[in-house]
Amino acid sequence: MAFLKDFKAFLLKGDIVKLSTAVIIGGAFGKIVTSFTNDIIMPPLGMVLGNTKFTDLKVILKEATIDAANGTVLTPEVAIRYGNFLQVVIDFIIIGFFIYWALKAYEKTQKKEEPKPAAPKGPTQEELLTEIRDLLKK
Repeated sequence: MAFLKDFKAFLLKGDIVKLSTAVIIGGAFGKIVTSFTNDIIMPPLGMVLGNTKFTDLKVILKEATIDAANGTVLTPEVAIRYGNFLQVVIDFIIIGFFIYWALKAYEKTQKKEEPKPAAPKGPTQEELLTEIRDLLKK
């Protein structure tokens, strides 16, 4: 029972709620960036590359084997699909760029703590001993 009690306390901590909210928002933001990349950035880039769909860029290592009689694929092609990989890399760079700027904006909103002035120094050990000696003389 102690395990369940500890686990419940762990789940209900404010940090876990904040983290789960951040994960959900991050997932939605990832979808927005993917759509931005797929639908806005890549079509003009594909047009520059000769009207090709960017995700279709690949290097074929072995052609697919097709049955000539009915047109069915006997063995699929083996290919390195670098276009899709490059699109994911571009997604990553865009997400990194926006997160960088979001963190910069967040840092500006945070109050910077001014360094506290140093506490005034008390008398040194020698000064205290001298004072005690003088008091004892009286």
